[in-house]
Amino acid sequence: MITGCGTALVTPFHDDGSVDPATFERLVQRQIDAGIDFLVPCGTTAESPTLTDEEQLEIIRITCAVSGGRVPVIAGVGGNNTAAIQRRAERVEALGVNGLLSVTPYYNKPSQDGLIAHYKALASTTSLPIILYSVAGRTGVNIEPETVFTLAEVPNIVGIKEASGNISQIARIASQVPSDFAVYSGDDLLTVPLISLGGHGVISVASNEIPGEMAGIARHALNGDYDSARVLMRHYLHLLDVNFIDTNPVPVKEAMAMMGLLKPNWRLPLVATTEAKRARIRAVLEQAGLL
Repeated sequence: MITGCGTALVTPFHDDGSVDPATFERLVQRQIDAGIDFLVPCGTTAESPTLTDEEQLEIIRITCAVSGGRVPVIAGVGGNNTAAIQRRAERVEALGVNGLLSVTPYYNKPSQDGLIAHYKALASTTSLPIILYSVAGRTGVNIEPETVFTLAEVPNIVGIKEASGNISQIARIASQVPSDFAVYSGDDLLTVPLISLGGHGVISVASNEIPGEMAGIARHALNGDYDSARVLMRHYLHLLDVNFIDTNPVPVKEAMAMMGLLKPNWRLPLVATTEAKRARIRAVLEQAGLL
C-alpha cells in the first residue's frame, strides 16, 4: 500500500499551447528532491481532458524516467469512454507505472451499476492496481459507499481518492473497507481529518507548490503527531484555500508562475484568472513565505 502525499502534477505548456517537457522534467525532479511520496501525472489537475493520448503517454513516460523507481508513479487514466480508457490503460501499463488513478466518467452520469461495470471492465484490462477517483463536483456522479465496497472486492481495485467533501461518507468508507484498501483525500484541506478517520494520505494539488510541506503534513498525521500536522496546516491554510478561488488548476498554475516554476499557460476552455484573484494569490504566497 502506498501511503503519504502524492502530487496531482500540473502540465506546463509553452506559449503556443504545446506541452513543455523540459519544464515538466524539472517539476518532477523538484517533487522528488522535496521528498514527495508518490507522483500522479495526467490526473484532472493535469488538464488531461485537453491532452491527446500521445501527449499523456509522453508525460507519463517522462515521469517514470525522472523518477527512475525512486518514488511510485500512479498514472491518471480516466474519462467517459470505457473502451478508450481500456486501450489507454494497456499502453500506460507498458511504460512501467505502479498503478492507475481513474476518475468517474463525466457527463454520462452513469448509475451505480454503470460505475461498477465501468471499473470492472477497466480492471479486467490491466494487472495494475487501480485507485478509484470520486469527485462529483467535477463529474456529476458520486461513488456511493456501497459501490466502493463492491468494487473493493475486485483484486486489483486497491483504493479510492475521495473528493466528495462529504465527511460522513468518507468516515463510512474508511471504517468499512478492507484493511488493505487505501483511502486518500482528494481535498488538501481534509488531509488531516481523513487520516484521523483511518485514511492513508492525500493526492494533492497544493504539493505542486509545497511538496515537502504537504508530505510532512501527511506523514505527521499518519504517525499520530497531529499537533505537528496542525502547525503546518495552519501556516499553509490560506494557500490550500486560495488554490480553489477559480477552477483548478488555474490558481495553482498562477501561483507556480509567480514562484518562477512555469509559464502561466492553460489550454482552452481554461483561461487565466482575474487581476483581483491574481492579487489574492500573490498576497497568500507572500504571507506563506513562498515569494
